[in-house]
Amino acid sequence: MDNLLSFKNISIIYNKDVKESYDIALLVHKTFETKGIKSTVTTSHNLDNQATLAVTIGGDGTLLKAARFYAPLNVPVFGINLGRLGFLAQANIDEIDSSIDKLINGKYKIQNRMMLEVASGHDMLALNDIVIKGDSFSRTSKLFLSINGKVVCDYLADGLIISTPTGSTAYTLSAGGPVVSPDLLAIVIVPICPHTLTSRPLVIPADENITVTSCNSGNMLKMSADGQETVEVPANKEIKINKSNVMARLVILEKEDNEFYSILREKLQWGVAPER
Repeated sequence: MDNLLSFKNISIIYNKDVKESYDIALLVHKTFETKGIKSTVTTSHNLDNQATLAVTIGGDGTLLKAARFYAPLNVPVFGINLGRLGFLAQANIDEIDSSIDKLINGKYKIQNRMMLEVASGHDMLALNDIVIKGDSFSRTSKLFLSINGKVVCDYLADGLIISTPTGSTAYTLSAGGPVVSPDLLAIVIVPICPHTLTSRPLVIPADENITVTSCNSGNMLKMSADGQETVEVPANKEIKINKSNVMARLVILEKEDNEFYSILREKLQWGVAPER
């Protein structure tokens, strides 16, 4: 069943750039082993397309990379956090044993998260966001946003963020965008440092068709997925962004204060009054 995990082929994915990541991956491997479950350990640069469950060791970046890879394969992803924030991860180092027990005992749910795709010859997939910027740090870019074939806004800005609800607590939040519950199917559009007081974030239905173009003929734009995969696009080429037909499958544990609003308060100090 789609809402049940398969332990047939567990891939434990560590980020070799994160300190202690490999040691924690071995600890997770041994913990599964003591419970009679086999698993393999691999790096985030060598993902196993035969996995039935992916367990990531590192920060949200490691989880995002695994989610993009495994979403088209319909493989659930479970994150163990070694980073600073770990908004998407479900367990810390001291919770490894108890978290694996919960996975084995079915005390979890698999949450489908909306993703974005770029079809303009690049086939990019993103769980958090697609970011479009100019190729020069010293100059702003003129970007044109169209929705369903109708021009909506001209931006003179450092760039444009097209975000999912999951990504609304990442770069989008830092750029002044709204926090959107991951249960919603919506797209958030936020300009980066716009040179006007009238540019504001947009929240639109997920099924809308987004096109971004630029008038900087002869120049290049840089486009990234989740801040990790980056490509260059000719500035005069249309960039088409839509909701993807595939969804990331994140494993969410059953535990106290593990719903979205509690995580906002814990991880981002949302609504917490400053101490005297």
